[in-house]
Amino acid sequence: MNETIVSLSSGAIKAAISLIRLSGDNCFDVVRPIFSNKKDDYEHQKFYYGYIMDNEEIVDEVMVSFFKAPKTFTCENMVEINCHGNPYIIQRIIALCIKHGARLAERGEFTKRAFLNGRVDLVTAESVNDLINATNKQAVKLALSGLSGNTSKYVYDLAEKLLGVLTIIEVNIDYPEYDDVEQLTHETILPRLDLFIDSLDKVIQDTKKGQTIKNGIDTVIIGKPNVGKSSLLNALLNEDKAIVTDIAGTTRDIVEGSIDLDGISLNLIDTAGIRHGKNEIEQLGIKKSYDALNKAQLVLLVLDGSTTLTKQDKELLELTKDKNRIIILNKSDIKVNYNLDDSVIISAKNGNIDELITKIKEKFKDLIYNEEPLLFNARQLGLLNQARLHLEEARKQAMQNQVIDLLFIDIQDAYRNILEILGNSTSIDILDNVFSKFCLGK
Repeated sequence: MNETIVSLSSGAIKAAISLIRLSGDNCFDVVRPIFSNKKDDYEHQKFYYGYIMDNEEIVDEVMVSFFKAPKTFTCENMVEINCHGNPYIIQRIIALCIKHGARLAERGEFTKRAFLNGRVDLVTAESVNDLINATNKQAVKLALSGLSGNTSKYVYDLAEKLLGVLTIIEVNIDYPEYDDVEQLTHETILPRLDLFIDSLDKVIQDTKKGQTIKNGIDTVIIGKPNVGKSSLLNALLNEDKAIVTDIAGTTRDIVEGSIDLDGISLNLIDTAGIRHGKNEIEQLGIKKSYDALNKAQLVLLVLDGSTTLTKQDKELLELTKDKNRIIILNKSDIKVNYNLDDSVIISAKNGNIDELITKIKEKFKDLIYNEEPLLFNARQLGLLNQARLHLEEARKQAMQNQVIDLLFIDIQDAYRNILEILGNSTSIDILDNVFSKFCLGK
């Protein structure tokens, strides 16, 4: 935290302009020797024109802005160098900064410093990374809600409700003679615990929804060989991602792609046709198909509507009956010989898949983000589940008429779990793991 860090903050590709960022108390002193426009004191939030110099040699023509602590993203002095987006120039400028006292920043270290310096909480910090990696409009809105502080306030409100119960218990224990303080009994605390557990259940369900909005729906395309699975993948992606032939068993391995359907993201997996493999390679592909099926959140079961249902088709219908699935009758460009309840008819070959798209949107209409605060990742969900377990234990003890003092311990642990969502008392190892998922320069 005492060192000045430097990193490229814009994309690591050729571009008209790139941004190199520095943070640390001494970052002005790092930049001053290599910047031609020298000042004793650079003004806050002002751009300065000049050249980056390596001794007497001009490295690049730049615009440099200076930001003074604490009114910066990291709450430290910061410098941003706007240079030309040539990778060679970028590396030379970063090397010069390191030569004059900076070190290369770790992944997410700028945001980590913002968190450690109290500029943001951990939910807000994670929202920064989610905003960078958002793949659809809904995921962007979800990340912006976290970035604005709405989600953090939501978590604080949860914690405050538990703190109210803890405060009354503590006063009852320490000052039993106070008549004007509510005396908690098993009869009065149980409804509060029930209410909070119900509230937590909703938060947990909403968090799972937030995860799906952010990460997308793992969708497996399955069926026997040569029913048009690869053609469907290509039609959904609107590109020739998978090889399509009339030869059964062309797909030997998993083929993947992602699409955005008006804010609903599908992580598509085209699988090898499920049948008894004729050789070891095909058998491995089929095994991967079963593995993908077991993990899928949505199953697109493709049947050949131009023929009749076969024994294999019936086996797949039985295999997926308890899955969240859509039955697809393909090859309507030839003919459709039968229909099944709640199935859709398409021609993947001709790109006629509108009925399927409508069905998918209808199935996941509850995923439409309505601006309410939502948590959105596995770390947060894990802490919510831990808090719920502690409250369940407190409830169990209350029902067994255990002394109220013992309930305090589990309620306090639940309170700490919820605060840890925001980063309170979070271990360095966990913080390192969170910020290691960030890109360099953020």
